[in-house]
Amino acid sequence: MVRTGAGPSPRPVPQLARSERSFIRDGRAPAMIGVMGTHIAPATVADFHQVLADHSRYWGERDLRSLHLLALVQEFGSTCLVARAEDGIRGYVFGFVTPDGTGYVHLIATRDDARSTGLGRRLYTAFAEAAERHGARRLKAITSVGNTGSVTFHRSLGFDAKIVDDYNGPGQAMAVFHRDLPLDVPRA
Repeated sequence: MVRTGAGPSPRPVPQLARSERSFIRDGRAPAMIGVMGTHIAPATVADFHQVLADHSRYWGERDLRSLHLLALVQEFGSTCLVARAEDGIRGYVFGFVTPDGTGYVHLIATRDDARSTGLGRRLYTAFAEAAERHGARRLKAITSVGNTGSVTFHRSLGFDAKIVDDYNGPGQAMAVFHRDLPLDVPRA
């Protein structure tokens, strides 16, 4: 399930510093990637619990706590990322790489006061780079058909989107997104 908070006109993605790009290109991930006072780093168990405590800041009235699986953070720590700033966790992405080389984004969310800042794009970029280091060749995500913000956001990242009937059970169609890597996100 994906929520981005991205509106119809996403903002530009800040570029990584040359030293950070070379770390990623060489296959060595930096411990933290800092962009505009926000650092993207692997999620910890404490981060997971903080995200749940602040759940409504990311998801509003929708209660999606049951989709937040601590096992993802514990077993796929390098592809479960948080965006930290002095004022807390501004956003996060929890995902993993499947045996067939798909980087699957299970959850992505930005805090209510961090929407429309490009943070969702930066989180996706960081996830894509981590997934590639683990052998991913493509990305996949799903969301509810009615989540137009997520559909717009994923299309802006170059994902193909299609509605798959009964994807989540009988009568439960989902929007399914796919795209190949690398994720070279153009400035919006």
